[in-house]
Amino acid sequence: MKDIVKPIAVLASICLVVTALLAYINSVTSPIIAEANAEAQAKAQQEVLKEADGFEEITDIDKPDGVTKMVKATNGTGYVFTLETKGYGGTIELICGIKSDGTIESVQTLNHSETSGIGSRVVDNGSEYRHRYEGKTADDYDTVDALTGATISSKAYKKAIENAFKAYDAVTKEAK
Repeated sequence: MKDIVKPIAVLASICLVVTALLAYINSVTSPIIAEANAEAQAKAQQEVLKEADGFEEITDIDKPDGVTKMVKATNGTGYVFTLETKGYGGTIELICGIKSDGTIESVQTLNHSETSGIGSRVVDNGSEYRHRYEGKTADDYDTVDALTGATISSKAYKKAIENAFKAYDAVTKEAK
């Protein structure tokens, strides 16, 4: 009986110590990670809506599906929407700036897990594909063609843009 209890007690003690260490490390690093994510979000907002002098979160309007955050420029130059969509490799998180006249200024990818070299040709910030949406409106964004070999990722990207325009409609109707 002793031969069974002693190894179990040692293993349980090791598990408790490791769990306590992981909990401590998580408590130390989570605020740092949250701050870094907030800074990256703020930088991305400024990049997709360059003329904005600051941002204010919109919380009094229901977000359409796929929209995780809505902010408006404090100087009235437009809106920025954080979007999530399901691509081939998993969730794609985008940020889209729409000027007050209803045209897309810029789109950037925040996170993705698309296949390297195929789906990533759509979502990588260095890709040419995202620039195809610049200047597009709710009436003509769907004219952007999918990339060959990355149709699922392209359709997911387009769906996210559609959701951004739904959010834009919601916030501009509320403002009127």
